[in-house]
Amino acid sequence: MVTAPRPLPSLPRATARPPRATAVRHLGPNWYACVMGTAIVAGAGTALPAHATVPRPVLTTVWASSLALLAVLLTARALHWARHRDQARAHLRDPAVVPFYGCLSMALLAVGGGALTLGRDWTGPRAAVVLDAVLFTAGTAVGLAAAVAVPYLMAVRHRVTAREVTPVWLLPLVAPMVSAALGPRLVPYLPQGQPRATLLLACVAMFGLSLLATLMTLPLVFGRLLTGGPPPLALTPTLFLVLGPLGQSTTAVGAFADVAPGVVPAPYDEGFRVLAVLYGVPVMGFALLWLCLACAHVLRAWRRGMRFTMTWWSFTFPVGTCVTGAGALASHTGLVVYDVLALALYALLAVAWAVAVRCTARGLFSGALLAGPAPAPSGPRPATDRTR
Repeated sequence: MVTAPRPLPSLPRATARPPRATAVRHLGPNWYACVMGTAIVAGAGTALPAHATVPRPVLTTVWASSLALLAVLLTARALHWARHRDQARAHLRDPAVVPFYGCLSMALLAVGGGALTLGRDWTGPRAAVVLDAVLFTAGTAVGLAAAVAVPYLMAVRHRVTAREVTPVWLLPLVAPMVSAALGPRLVPYLPQGQPRATLLLACVAMFGLSLLATLMTLPLVFGRLLTGGPPPLALTPTLFLVLGPLGQSTTAVGAFADVAPGVVPAPYDEGFRVLAVLYGVPVMGFALLWLCLACAHVLRAWRRGMRFTMTWWSFTFPVGTCVTGAGALASHTGLVVYDVLALALYALLAVAWAVAVRCTARGLFSGALLAGPAPAPSGPRPATDRTR
């Protein structure tokens, strides 16, 4: 019998720090969300209108921080597998944890994509291309593996029920969409002809597989929300994860349109430009609808006592993908309204990232975030709680 998804530990006022030997025992794959959230602050800043851009040295510094954080977490997770293999295997058997393996893929991809747009200022163009190529290859391989392995484990080993559906299930499915959105940046650095066309169409294929898998999963999430009531307080921020495939897919079709001329023959290059608008505009509209719905649930949860957990990082990367999606629409439609939307969403992203960084640092200093997980909820709340 699979237990309900467990919220990550909240921050008590005083918590003893774990011994060094066990400091990484409860360091799960969800920690890669810190890398994703930091990298998207830098990457999304490059999608803002030219007259309102964040100073480039600031964005480059944030990107460098995400690269350093990625290196630290990769090392810590390697120690986790080497010294606490029992716990690592327990994570694979836990349906509340295993979807977060998609975060590893997206962390690698987000940092790699920032290398070409920002990191090249420090590393030089050649090193930036190499770094992005390595991280893109690794992130894509991990993402495709997670997109297959996680649903397989959930179907064969986990025996989850409809009441256990959460937006976290989207994480391994959206990872290939991140590859689809960032892969086109490498197309101009490949030899002309077959190599460029192959990479571009491979990104289109990953766009399709991620989109269709997301479309199969979203009704489960929405149905669970309507029929099962609001999620537990600690999991309420994960409603923002739905924005990830929406914003990232809009970004992807815009990237296809940018690199298609000269890579694929006519009329397909023009078809990508049409797709960027005809797909992106309605999807961004639905993203704004979901953003309002998620904000309403978060406000409700905050009034009922929601406090910081690592799920608060859900406020960062998904919103950042909507910033890049709005920026792509501004470029392909020429409408100022999408520039304004990108600026407004980026302001929300910056505030959410600053709060998440502060609370995470405080939790690390106190030792609360490296402690064991909180006990699972005893059972679902009564239906009458929804109307109080």
